[in-house]
Amino acid sequence: LLSLCHAEEAAVIVSGLRSTDVFVGESATFTCELSHPGVKNVQWWLDGTPLHNNLVTEISEQDGRIHTLTLNDVACHDSGTVTFRAGSLISSAKLLVKGISLSA
Repeated sequence: LLSLCHAEEAAVIVSGLRSTDVFVGESATFTCELSHPGVKNVQWWLDGTPLHNNLVTEISEQDGRIHTLTLNDVACHDSGTVTFRAGSLISSAKLLVKGISLSA
């Protein structure tokens, strides 16, 4: 009976996305932790565009609660707002990709 009650409890975001600054060519990682697994309709977005697993975009899930997005080899045009959505839960953070100064 306890497990049934727990399953009906709505999941909440325990740890949301954090804004990240990286240099061109580096990787940017965003992590969102949910209170419990089983949340449906999980989706990542960058400036309103849905993201999918491919060579430069790695989407993973650990224990059904910890969701991670890694953007590899980022470029300046990747700067924007990263959004994690799981059902009705939403967390967003800024990605700032900085160019490398040649005068350094």
